Amino acid sequence: MARDTGRPLRADAQRNREKILAAAVRVFTEEGLDAHFERIAKEAGVGTGTLYRNFPTREALIEAAYRNEVARLCEAVPELLATMPPREALRAWTRRFIDYATAKLGMAEALRAVVASGTNPYAESHELIQAALTTLMNAATAAGAIRTDISPTDMFAALAGIALTSAGPDQREQAERLLDLTLDGLRPTPPQEPDN
Repeated sequence: MARDTGRPLRADAQRNREKILAAAVRVFTEEGLDAHFERIAKEAGVGTGTLYRNFPTREALIEAAYRNEVARLCEAVPELLATMPPREALRAWTRRFIDYATAKLGMAEALRAVVASGTNPYAESHELIQAALTTLMNAATAAGAIRTDISPTDMFAALAGIALTSAGPDQREQAERLLDLTLDGLRPTPPQEPDN
């Protein structure tokens, strides 16, 4: 997620920004609001000056890190669809959704602080994720790989339920089983032969 400065970042500056955002997610997940900018900069392999130039406040960094996680999740869709069959792309994306949900859960305390400061880091995230899921499900439906009577809204509700109950880092195996169960439920049912 690039800064909106009117001009694109240089390649090295963009790489540094991405490293900072990834490190911020890890560190805020581990340490919550007690996370120090110095640790985030060290994990990202950049100087604290570089971190502060990109993100002058803790709230700006938390919001950008969260929005970057949403963008990474949604921007994966075209590549997944280009490299695998639609049903497998949907399966792979649901795993990424759980990764996103785990990061969001880990950053919950930090995100609440951003909301309390008057900013809404969640603005547009639901719509972006819903659009990504819709694209995947439309492709899988068109390929005859999933049922046609399950809407993307239904699937999003199922994924949100799995995330709500099983997004903790120590619950990954359970999340995987629940994802498999949900995706198995999307298989198209074979036509029934009429009784004679």
